[in-house]
Amino acid sequence: MQHGFFTIISRSEFEDKLRGFTPLEAETVDLAGCAGRVLAKDMIAPHDWPLLNRSCMDGFAVNARDAFGSSETNPGYLECVASLPIDKLPDIVLNPGECARIATGGVLPEGADSVVMVEHTQAMEQQVVGGTIEIRKSAAPFDNVMQRGEDAREGAVALNAGTLLRPQEIGLAAALGFESLAVRRRARVGILSTGDELIEVGETPRPGQVRDVNTHTVAALVEQADGLPTRYGIVKDDLVSLSHALKRAIEENDLVLLSGGSSIGVRDLTVQAIEAMDDSEIMAHGVAISPGKPTILGRVGQKPVLGLPGQVTSALVVVHVLVLPLIRHLHGDPGAFSPNRRCLRKAELARNVASKPGREDYVRIRLEEREGQPPLAHPVLGKSGLLRTIVQAHGLAAIPAESEGLYANDLIDVWIV
Repeated sequence: MQHGFFTIISRSEFEDKLRGFTPLEAETVDLAGCAGRVLAKDMIAPHDWPLLNRSCMDGFAVNARDAFGSSETNPGYLECVASLPIDKLPDIVLNPGECARIATGGVLPEGADSVVMVEHTQAMEQQVVGGTIEIRKSAAPFDNVMQRGEDAREGAVALNAGTLLRPQEIGLAAALGFESLAVRRRARVGILSTGDELIEVGETPRPGQVRDVNTHTVAALVEQADGLPTRYGIVKDDLVSLSHALKRAIEENDLVLLSGGSSIGVRDLTVQAIEAMDDSEIMAHGVAISPGKPTILGRVGQKPVLGLPGQVTSALVVVHVLVLPLIRHLHGDPGAFSPNRRCLRKAELARNVASKPGREDYVRIRLEEREGQPPLAHPVLGKSGLLRTIVQAHGLAAIPAESEGLYANDLIDVWIV
């Protein structure tokens, strides 16, 4: 079979193909393990939250009408008839001209609809209850009050499926009494390195040999995306060895990354190994980004297989640009491919950078901090096989495919990686 090479497609076309893979199934996880996961089902509130109107501040529960027009120069005066305990329901009704001392989180008594902060009051007598309180600020209904059901209404969707569970969402789930949640399963990612020149990290290289760097750098990035990497080590550059290792990795994982499988001498073996699998196809063989052009995308059953460039910088750029969004997509994140997922920082470019139109260029950037100004962005140029360029860089700057480059003093977005 004749295998074509470098039928280049754009990054957006490549992403469209990645979006076609189905997110992973749901699993139930204890709340303590849900941070960073994606909610698989709508979270329905079992009750209102807050349960009742509660105070946001230490102060005095009042009826807003009684404090209307109060100010420092024209204070109002109310009689304090109670000091409300925070752990009990109020057993009083406020009448016109009355107020009650209340703590943050306390339930408002009947007849009260707002809270005046203690900083805007003055007790005219020493006693806690029964004295006159000077009100020095006007109040509107529900000022400093968390209203019943303001966070969540009984029977309504409190969090939608597809929500990335940050600490604040975990807090809402806890407030509503959820001890566990249905979240998307974490992606199991198999990582293989190919190349007869590769040796294990603990071995001493002879001339022509290099230690297996990509397995460890790629696995570390997979973990950053909350994936579960499995390292399968170094695979020999022959079809039998590659096919055997690939078959095992596909059976045991949801996504397989084959590092080095798009380099000269091995790329055809990768294509052949994928196509030899049952229900498989090569979906893309080349993407218009630099570095990273020779990336392969295959499918075996419903599982994606990506052949990454062997050069370390190229491989890392491809993982950042395409693989990590794919992992987030498999985790059920609806915004997995959105540029908003990138941690961007504005910086001033220190020098001109040329780019070849027709491809999206990712330039390594070192940031120089400056007081009172955006940092200065220094391009770190060098060969894609050198680790130095990525080690010295703080991030990447993307040059659009239709551009011939960036100019010195341009204000650019630096993707912190």
